[in-house]
Amino acid sequence: MPIPKDKAAFAKNAVRVGRWGLLFTLFFAAQVGIAARACAQASAAKRTVIRPGRLLDVRTGELRTNQVIVVEDGKIVQVGPVSEVKASTGDTTIDLPETTLLPGLIDAHTHLTFELSSLGYQGLGISTAREALHGARNARRTLEAGFTTVRNVGARDYADIALRDAINDGDVIGPRIVASGPALGITGGHCDENLLPPAFHFQGDGVADGIEGVQHKVREVIKYGADVIKICATGGVLSKGDDPNASQYTLEEMKAIVADAHRLGRKVAAHAHGAEGVRWASEAGVDSIEHGHLMDDAAIATLKKNGTYLVPTLFLGEYMEQHMDKSDVPEYSKQKMRDVIAAMRQNVGKAFAAKVKVAFGTDAAVYPHGLNAGEFHVYVKLGMTPLAAIQTATINAADLLGWSKQVGTLEPGKWADMIAVDGDPTKDVTILEHVQFVMKGGAVYKNDYGKR
Repeated sequence: MPIPKDKAAFAKNAVRVGRWGLLFTLFFAAQVGIAARACAQASAAKRTVIRPGRLLDVRTGELRTNQVIVVEDGKIVQVGPVSEVKASTGDTTIDLPETTLLPGLIDAHTHLTFELSSLGYQGLGISTAREALHGARNARRTLEAGFTTVRNVGARDYADIALRDAINDGDVIGPRIVASGPALGITGGHCDENLLPPAFHFQGDGVADGIEGVQHKVREVIKYGADVIKICATGGVLSKGDDPNASQYTLEEMKAIVADAHRLGRKVAAHAHGAEGVRWASEAGVDSIEHGHLMDDAAIATLKKNGTYLVPTLFLGEYMEQHMDKSDVPEYSKQKMRDVIAAMRQNVGKAFAAKVKVAFGTDAAVYPHGLNAGEFHVYVKLGMTPLAAIQTATINAADLLGWSKQVGTLEPGKWADMIAVDGDPTKDVTILEHVQFVMKGGAVYKNDYGKR
């Protein structure tokens, strides 16, 4: 505002401006106060109090009674005795008497966008868009089965990245996803596309050979959104023309993959069945071995020495023994599947006995999604206690993912991801196959308590 020549007029204008400024300040303060009260009321309304029959401390195995968990804004803010939690106006109370409450489960090896039928010749007729829609359905089934977090290790055309982002944006319902995008593999290996004739000159999305090739591919999949790097260190079972015992990537190639991935803040999961591939992958510094079904004693000792996690994927063997003849497993894979099943439990059982670090993983897609919790009872059959089996899918899997500050236990500050089951899973781990209640981020996605 220009200064008037008339000093009296200037003073009058100054007073007028001051009054308007004061009025604006008072109006703004009032609006801030109203907004603050509204926010406080909204915050209070969002408070959820969960009262289970028992609460399982997955670190110690202690089952605590008369406990409550208080959730605000998607996170746990208080865990303690009923007597320490004061009721507040606007609380939402969830009563789950006679149930056991425990952290949401974590599956470190899924393929949400795949079905068993998509892994053989039928899969050549399935578009990426269709696979993404399969993923949306399978994600919901997986969440409702009690798995609030998964690591998806392998998908075509980054379909799992799209699924992860759709879940995060609230477009579809599903677990938290740590996604890999396409798995890296050698030309003609387990992670290549080997079903088409030579005239197509077709390669899988993740195919890369040589040091420079694998370095470029790691950087490429990270560019397009990968949270974790999946590689194929050996041949596989459901792929055509390769041998599960045979190593594929060299030790030098895997060292280059791990160096780039770790420098760029990504962990590495290595598909490996055969003993040599398991040893090389562990020595290269991968964070986890997926399967390990054909390991020998030296491979197990290498995992133990290096502190490499084993993600065993064992329930698929039990399921296939019962269903393989009538399943969509391709004929070229059935004998490989039989050979692996014959060895997997003995070899993984040795790893359990050697106290190799284990994180829960299922390979869901080889059998129907939603049956993931069938993995637990196989671990118990091989010598784990039920609590140790539960720990593989909570604190161990959270550690493998690098998410121990967010998931894996029921503690203040962590995401409000939890499930409830009818009974005591530390006595009968198969109870986890029948989840009654699922919460993820403070939102209830399943509550079947009382509907039995």
